[in-house]
Amino acid sequence: MVLSSKDNGRTVVVTGASTGLGRTTALTLAAAGFRVVAGVRRAADGEALLAESAALTYAIIDVTDERTIAAAAGALDGPDGVWGLVNNAGICVSAPVECLSSADLRRQLETNVIGTLAVTRAFLPLLRTAGGRVVNVTSGLGALVVPYLGAYAMAQFAKEAMSDALRRELAPAGVGVSVVRPGAIMTPIWDKVSRGGNAVLAAAPEPVARRYRGTFLRFLAGNEAGARASETRPEDVAAAIHHALSSARPKTRYPVGPDATRGARIARLLPDRLIDRMFTGVVTPTEETVRGAA
Repeated sequence: MVLSSKDNGRTVVVTGASTGLGRTTALTLAAAGFRVVAGVRRAADGEALLAESAALTYAIIDVTDERTIAAAAGALDGPDGVWGLVNNAGICVSAPVECLSSADLRRQLETNVIGTLAVTRAFLPLLRTAGGRVVNVTSGLGALVVPYLGAYAMAQFAKEAMSDALRRELAPAGVGVSVVRPGAIMTPIWDKVSRGGNAVLAAAPEPVARRYRGTFLRFLAGNEAGARASETRPEDVAAAIHHALSSARPKTRYPVGPDATRGARIARLLPDRLIDRMFTGVVTPTEETVRGAA
């Protein structure tokens, strides 16, 4: 069951709409009749969206800069409020945890966790006015941690916990909160993950980096190949977000893709030691990886 057509035209803000999942979501929701405000960090990205769809507008929103967040929320202040906030903006820092610098971890958490809270906090008065909804985009890694994606998983677990807290605290105000958990999916983020992973490894102390180089580089290549082979598409994620915003009874969580569903089931049903053994092949050097690390 979905909301009636009179609910179309309501305002929805989508962060991280320049590329990938955010861009597809913004265009999908605009085509469905929502008044979409696409949050982008550069005006050029917003203009590119406008060229593709006249049914949306854009606002400069850098989730790590609260001045841009406040300006965007202030521009939308009005008697109708804001119906939906899609917290999609995020980055992925991939590295062995031992190789992570404090600055790299802060950057991961500042964007995906603190930035999400800052945007939500700024828009909550408008969401209360509309009795609206928050949709937080996390990941399958918000349920199951994969080696070498520890920093990203830390952020996603925190975002899941934030979503649960918000959903319970905002229930009396009539503001709903849902989580959308995409699995592996090919978007421009994967090029950034590989480049960033190599940069983190290069910056780590050489004795530490040497321990991980072979298995980590193998992991990066396999991870990207898995994303390229995935049959899950950005449109699938956009459809889940659309349901969370338009259904009369939205779900609290939407796994998107078979791997996201499988990962949540594994984390819920299997003992930790068995899950640890499942990842043995990821972290165990082979003769080939040892030669590559030398």
